[in-house]
Amino acid sequence: MQLPDGIDQILSSQEEIKATIQRLAAQISADYEGQEVLLVGVLKGAFIFLADLSRQLTIPHVVDFLSVSSYGATATTSGEVRIIMDLRTFIRDKHVIIVEDIVDTGYTLSYLQQLLGARKPASLRACVLLSKPDRRRVDTPIDYLGFEIPDHWVVGYGLDYSDMYRTLPYIAVLKPEVYLESQ
Repeated sequence: MQLPDGIDQILSSQEEIKATIQRLAAQISADYEGQEVLLVGVLKGAFIFLADLSRQLTIPHVVDFLSVSSYGATATTSGEVRIIMDLRTFIRDKHVIIVEDIVDTGYTLSYLQQLLGARKPASLRACVLLSKPDRRRVDTPIDYLGFEIPDHWVVGYGLDYSDMYRTLPYIAVLKPEVYLESQ
């Protein structure tokens, strides 16, 4: 298979992603058997992951979204997280699962856990497709984890670089020369 321009290698195939999502959905469904959960997708990156995860769940669930920014159009995080779009759902006394595409520094997930925790949900957990432990600056709990990955810029399956590559059906490593140009 010829890879698109800018892509160095495939890190996780479609099949690996599918199996991982089935595992995560089975674990969440078992943990919340007999209860309804609210899945909070973090836009834009988590939309594909959230869609596939929600279709695999066997428990009642609803979906809402919020949007945050800590990167803008650059390859480095500012460390400052800002809400672009908040939830439309009141979460008090609900079982809430934040669904995030990737955690690297931990700033965004930590911020969301504090923000949503202050709204008094019955429970608050995080389901994350990818984690980069080598980049972590803030220790933040991840309850359901798909993959731990090395410190590479990854794209595909909802993840982007400057709004490009989101629709690749796999997770791929971006060539450094692509993102180093913006620094």
